[in-house]
Amino acid sequence: MSAATPARQRVLAQARYETVTLLRNGEQLLVALVLPVAVLIGVVHATFLDLGPGRRVDVAVPGVLALCVLSSAFTGQAISTAFDRRYGVLRLLGATPLGRGGLLAAKAVAVLAVVALQVVVVGAVGLAMGWEPSLRGIPAALLSLVLGSATFAALALLLGGTVRAEGVLALANLLWVAMLTLGGVVIAATGVWFLPSAALGDALRASLVDGGVDWRAWAVLAAWGAVAALLARRWFRWDD
Repeated sequence: MSAATPARQRVLAQARYETVTLLRNGEQLLVALVLPVAVLIGVVHATFLDLGPGRRVDVAVPGVLALCVLSSAFTGQAISTAFDRRYGVLRLLGATPLGRGGLLAAKAVAVLAVVALQVVVVGAVGLAMGWEPSLRGIPAALLSLVLGSATFAALALLLGGTVRAEGVLALANLLWVAMLTLGGVVIAATGVWFLPSAALGDALRASLVDGGVDWRAWAVLAAWGAVAALLARRWFRWDD
């Protein structure tokens, strides 16, 4: 009798499947890679937009990296989770040896993999445009990306696990546009520091522009993530 596949291998195999599926989806690939790069180029060259003190490209890249997290960890995951739930995929996978905990772990790994790819692509485009990040702020920026990914993934599970798929599709895209334009994610905005989008943007700008840590932004992200995780644990539905 063959031995059962170790849990870690099951999670990694599912994570690879989740990642490849996301990258093969034209709509999600557009949101994950094409739109952030287009936003970066547009913001850097749109001189009528006030980005605050500092070189435009140095201020723009951290905000676009925050947008990448929003695109993959929230929009992409909320939509994929909702439609997997609608078609019974979540229920079936939850009953396999992977288990529900393994499935959620695989989704988390897939999010981090896609975010890592986005960081490489956006970072490369930024460097080609003259981006000069603060090297001492890179460790804090990486922590911000991980914390932001966890927070928005929790929000995605809350939305994707409680609302019908068609509603999630509309709400996730609407919230993406709202946070891009009004949420302080790419361009710092006053009065919205308590939003997770603004907190992630502020945290990355503090690290990559000033080389510091925005503790308030981290606290905001942690609070949103904790509340979303608790609510998702309470109300998440594995079938439609």
